[in-house]
Amino acid sequence: MVRNATAKDAKQICDIYNYYVKNSISTFEETPVNPSEMEGRIKKTMARFPWIVAIDKGNIIGFAYATEWKARPAYKFTVETSIYVDAHQSEKGIGKALYQKLLQLLVQYGFRNAIGSIALPNEASVMLHEHLGFKRTGKLIKVGIKFGQWIDVGLWQKTL
Repeated sequence: MVRNATAKDAKQICDIYNYYVKNSISTFEETPVNPSEMEGRIKKTMARFPWIVAIDKGNIIGFAYATEWKARPAYKFTVETSIYVDAHQSEKGIGKALYQKLLQLLVQYGFRNAIGSIALPNEASVMLHEHLGFKRTGKLIKVGIKFGQWIDVGLWQKTL
């Protein structure tokens, strides 16, 4: 089941997200996020953009949301998308279901372009984006650093 996130989901969302903070380059965040900070992020994001969660047996097993791509008014119809699935639930189609629903919502909200920024390497994320119709549009070289290594970021775009 996929539904809109609420502030009450913050703890479970943190549990999923903080795994990636601590163990992966999927996010460049380096400090785990606490539930009150996540609650604020959810509320701020949902004022303008969708944030959804996937539920299984009453537990959140993944989440996806969109945020502003850039602050200038010319970019107001373009969003950046993010998706995270519980590390123990990968390769079950959860990410695909979440992303498909997120893309549908973005169309309903009136957005025209979705940008996926992927820290590389991340073959699973690249495959998911391309399966959903995103096209690789660029690569930023060594723009992030985490775990003492410089990281490239690939850009994928989908016209909605």
